[in-house]
This record gives sequence, C-alpha cells and structure tokens, in this order.
Amino acid sequence: MAGRIGQRLKQAVITAGLEASFLMSRLGVARSLRGHGVIFTLHHVRPDEAGAFQPNRHLSITPEFLDSAIRALAARGYRFLRLQDVPAALAEPEGALPFAVFTLDDGFRDNRDHALPVFERHGVPFTIFVCKGLSERSHTMWWDTAEALIAAKSRVALCLPAGRIDLDCGTARAKSAAFDAIVRALMAGDEAKGVAQLDAAANAAGINPHALVAEAVMDGQELAALAGHPLVSYGAHTVSHRGLAQLTDTELLSEFNESAEYVRAITGQRPVTFAYPYGDARSATVRTAGYADWAGFKLSVTTRPGTLTPASMASPQLLPRISLNGLYQKGRYVEALASGLPSKLAGG
Repeated sequence: MAGRIGQRLKQAVITAGLEASFLMSRLGVARSLRGHGVIFTLHHVRPDEAGAFQPNRHLSITPEFLDSAIRALAARGYRFLRLQDVPAALAEPEGALPFAVFTLDDGFRDNRDHALPVFERHGVPFTIFVCKGLSERSHTMWWDTAEALIAAKSRVALCLPAGRIDLDCGTARAKSAAFDAIVRALMAGDEAKGVAQLDAAANAAGINPHALVAEAVMDGQELAALAGHPLVSYGAHTVSHRGLAQLTDTELLSEFNESAEYVRAITGQRPVTFAYPYGDARSATVRTAGYADWAGFKLSVTTRPGTLTPASMASPQLLPRISLNGLYQKGRYVEALASGLPSKLAGG
C-alpha cells in the first residue's frame, strides 16, 4: 500500500509542477530557461491499452497526444528540425525561432504504423535510434519480459546475480511492487547475466522473450523500407541495450561500432547520432561520451532533462533530452516541458 501511495503522490507532485510550469511559461517567467530548443524522447506511439498493471506505461504515448504536442509547439512558434541540424541551429544569431526535435528509441513497429502518419500530417522530421540486437532478435527487452512474466503469474521466483528473489504477484499492487523489485535486482548485478536468467524463467513459464521483441520491433527489412522516407533519420543505439558504464573498453567500442555499422548496412551511410541506453548514469558518463566521440558520432543524446543553448555544444556527446511521458499526456504539459521550467524545478 505504501508503495502505491508513494507512486500516486509522486505523480501528483509532477502533475502540479507541470501545471505550475505551464502557467509560469505563459506569464513569461524565466523565459531564458527555454534556451534555443529542445530534444524530445519517445518510445512507443500507439493507442491506449487497458489494464491495471502497466509498469511500462510511461514509455508509451498515444498518436493523439503526439498530434497535440506538435500542435502546441507550433502554436508557440517552434520549428521542427532533424537532430543532425541542431549544431547549426544553435549557432544561429540570438532571436531565432526556437526549435524542437523528436527522437524515438529502439525502433518499435508502432513508430512506423502510428507515429509516422502524425509526423507526415505536420511535416515533422524525426530520428529513430536503432538497437541492432533487438532488430536482429539476438537480444531481448527485459522490461517487457518482466511485465509479461509478472502479469501471467501469481508468484515469481528468480535467481539473479544480485541474489534470489521470491515475489508475490497476486494483485495489481503486488505486481507493481514485484516489477520494481526485479528492476532493482537487475540493475544491482551483472545486467547481461540477469537478463539471461529472467529470460530463462520466462521461457519456463511459457513466455518467449524473443517473440515479444519480434512482435514489437522492426527488423532489418522493415527498417530498410522506411529508411527512404524523407522525414526519417536513423541513429545508433548499441547492440545489447545494456548500461554502458560498467562495460570494458573493448565492449564499449563494440557496442558503438557494431550498431553504427548495422545502420550503415541498412541506409548506406554511417549514422552521426547516438542514443545511450537508459540515457542516465547507467550509460551516459564522461568516459562513455569519450568513446562515442572516438567512434565518430557527432551528437549523442541522454535522457537527462534540459533545454539546449549554444553552451550545450561544449558537450555534444551528452546532450539533454526531455521525455514525453505516457503518464502525463496533455498538450500544455509539452509546452511546460519545452519552457525548461520543470527541469529547473527538478534540479536540472
């Protein structure tokens, strides 16, 4: 009960902050925080799904919300750019129109089926960050695996590198707590081993983690078919989608270069942009940024919130992005986020 109350309280606080930021932005408070522009992070774009247990709901927005987000930004004078055009935009003289960039991580099929028609309607370009291991079905998405396993079981027992956990999954509240426990355990130990052990438990329960990936993520042929679209750009997003900070130098270079070469094989050009898995301290560090630069990327994006100014180009391998979160789907919240006020209030 305490965990659920805590989650509701957190959402209420965030909602209040977004509402306050919207009002302050309309009043012109702290206008300088808007900077020159903003990069948005998206994952799934698809119709709403029903169900009390949706631990990954924050990763999914509706096409209607995406449409309202674009309309809200356009109404405030934003222009829409490709990610690779950000350095040129930041070099423009003071007073240029603000810009917004849309990026979508992992290459989900709904990006083509549901997001693309919205972007086409408004003529908005976007970048999809391709994860080789997901598109080739060699790796799995532990967050989807955990959700499917917990949803199917009333109790889940797992042996993970961080230790054995035995979880009650009998109610929606218990399922949410179980999911949080699995996240903590996976991130506390060897991620690759933990994911393999989670996959094994799912297979034993009749759930195929690789089939979940195949159902959700575009394969190489689908990506190649979409690559010629004038609004679409591709960036690299590693092979394994592991946190990068704990990897060896050799592993890091492999993650960067193999994923870039995969995109080159699809498009004929090596990508100049990269997105860190998770985008936080698990992957985006000064060390990993150095390797991203060494691998030849011109821009690399995190999930650390913030707006962009010319000073952002002092760290082009650690650019901030602001998430469009499925728990807060209102057009005015997009305007609030673009103002830079929520990031500042959160200590960003």
